[in-house]
Amino acid sequence: MSAIVRQKMIGQSLRRFGPGFYGSRGFAAAAKEMTVRDALNSALDEEMSADPKVFLMGEEVGEYQGAYKVSKGLLDKYGPERVRDTPITEAGFTGIGVGAAYYGLRPVVEFMTFNFSMQVVVLLCGCISLRKVNLSSIFPLQAIDHIINSASRSNYMSGGQISAPIVFRGPNGAAAGVGAQHSQCFAAWYGSCPGLKVLSPYSSEDARGLLKAAIRDPDPVVFLENELLYGESFPVSAEALDSSFCLPIGKAKIEREGKDVTIVSFSRAVGHSLKAADILSKEGISAEVINLRSIRPLDRSTINASVRKTNRLVTVEEGYPQHGVGAEICATVVEESFGYLDAPVERIAGADVPMPYAQNLERMAVPQVEDIVRAAKRTCFRSVPMSAAA
Repeated sequence: MSAIVRQKMIGQSLRRFGPGFYGSRGFAAAAKEMTVRDALNSALDEEMSADPKVFLMGEEVGEYQGAYKVSKGLLDKYGPERVRDTPITEAGFTGIGVGAAYYGLRPVVEFMTFNFSMQVVVLLCGCISLRKVNLSSIFPLQAIDHIINSASRSNYMSGGQISAPIVFRGPNGAAAGVGAQHSQCFAAWYGSCPGLKVLSPYSSEDARGLLKAAIRDPDPVVFLENELLYGESFPVSAEALDSSFCLPIGKAKIEREGKDVTIVSFSRAVGHSLKAADILSKEGISAEVINLRSIRPLDRSTINASVRKTNRLVTVEEGYPQHGVGAEICATVVEESFGYLDAPVERIAGADVPMPYAQNLERMAVPQVEDIVRAAKRTCFRSVPMSAAA
């Protein structure tokens, strides 16, 4: 029921943006295109087929075919033992998943949104009555506690004796019209945590290759998808369609080569960056666009090599600016390539406020193509600086 209500909300909000967000189901053989949704579904299917230890669990993943239909058809194929519907209690089934990973299974835990990975379950122990609750017997449990304090710490604290090969996946970041509590980006949150690997795909090829890599990895992986990209179609190479296809964790992709300015982004912001690069090229600015793919580990060498070539840097993310992924990128470039910079670095990020619900304010709170264009021009001294304009 919760998924049905949420799907109706999302459907209403996405209609504001037009039919382009839905994309097509399946992929056209002639065009060799695939939606991100189908790329994720095929990756799950192939990995579950290849390894009987892989199983999927989460809210609505079975009978409802997934809140976003990512797990469509998997229950019929693999049965309820390997596609397990859970109650609405993220703290509970996250802990179950970590425990299963300790025993050698390879769980894929789906959050309906990563905002729910913060969910708290309160256990009441001891003497409890309708009139009185002993506050000393209240024990709050959070899903993120299992991710951080259990999954990411066990290998180190056990001296390498306990591993947790588990994937936590689901939509992350701003969607459309779902308010402040369902629009947060957790890339910087989880990306700051040693012991985790954090991936964030943009295209269908990213989704297939990175999810396969995450499932096969011996360490816990946080897999941050984007709700608005599920229905987007992307060209997929024959190599990427092969069941053995896998992308390396920790390696960024240069989506577009350039020589005047480096634009680094991840997830949906990569699409905005590529559109900005098209606009900039018409004005004589050649932008190199880097798709991070991996937040942790971060491909510092690719970023620094690009900056040493272009001598300018713009970072783009939908998360908050303070302590963000862009801040870390700027720090590594200043530390390793400061002498190559010909202009101050530019950070484009979400507004430092809770996400507004109103459509006009929501658009102002997340980076747009024109924001990236203006930032790139500033680094190339092709526009009035922000301070002067103010």
